[in-house]
Amino acid sequence: MHEFELINNFFSKLSKHNLSALNLNDDVFFDKKKKLAISVDTYNINTHFIDFKSPDLVIKKILRSSISDLICKGVKPKFYFISGSGNKKNFTKKNLLKISKSLENEQKKYGISLCGGDTTFSNKLSFTVTSLGYSKDIVYRNKSRLNDDIYVTGNLGDSFIGLQILKGKIRVNSKMSKFFIKKYYEPDLQLNFINNLLKLANTSIDISDGLIDDLKKMINKQNVSFNIFEEKIPISKNLRQLIKIKKLKKIDVISRGDDYQILFTANPIKSRIIRKISKIKGIKITKIGKIVTAKNKSKIINIKNKQIEAKNKGYIHEF
Repeated sequence: MHEFELINNFFSKLSKHNLSALNLNDDVFFDKKKKLAISVDTYNINTHFIDFKSPDLVIKKILRSSISDLICKGVKPKFYFISGSGNKKNFTKKNLLKISKSLENEQKKYGISLCGGDTTFSNKLSFTVTSLGYSKDIVYRNKSRLNDDIYVTGNLGDSFIGLQILKGKIRVNSKMSKFFIKKYYEPDLQLNFINNLLKLANTSIDISDGLIDDLKKMINKQNVSFNIFEEKIPISKNLRQLIKIKKLKKIDVISRGDDYQILFTANPIKSRIIRKISKIKGIKITKIGKIVTAKNKSKIINIKNKQIEAKNKGYIHEF
């Protein structure tokens, strides 16, 4: 059973009288009157992280990917709760000190504070993070408009390569290895873009499960389609070089997720100001496509103006 089937078939009806739940179809809970936004995420070993050899890096990735849900809605994260399930093999004094120090550094970096949580014994290691922030408004899903431009911040694909290196599926030199692994564990979050996003975007989502899959989620209840131009999708110099060396397909590399960049749409008349903000704030913001009529199927178009398919459209939660 697909994630959305599970939600729609068993849980949506429980929230139908609660407008703040957003029909369980967005990244956050948002109470407009109280100006409160909340996000909850769970991370399991072997699914969301491959091992616990570097607990300081794992917890850093977990926290950043959690507050990313708020950031992509135009909300500055303020507080977080963290719960962990594990055993004495995972929660050694050495590991706990590393986790504590890492969280302390992340708190300073993003201006957030730990407010509580829970710990339970389990032979299956997992963490759950609840993130909170305050805002007068958010950027919702399913609010794109016909002819909107589609944008993405930062670069895509580096995190996926980092994971493949950690798994031993791709071998590169030490310099490139450090670069890609760092991108996997330390995603770049666009905290400085929050206020601008609220003013510019019609709809948004963070790229966690993959560009194509998350784009579909962002417009999933709208009667529209999209055109994405492969050559416009931003990648790092290192990834461009690796694609050439390993003869990889760009569309397959950039559609695997774990990027935590902001995917959003905006009216074409705002393109000039978006370019200006990108330059002034030093945030890479790239126009990669267009929202089009639902009469046409969604397409990924290559540099030769031919339609292409991504082998893997992203991570799908199956039950």
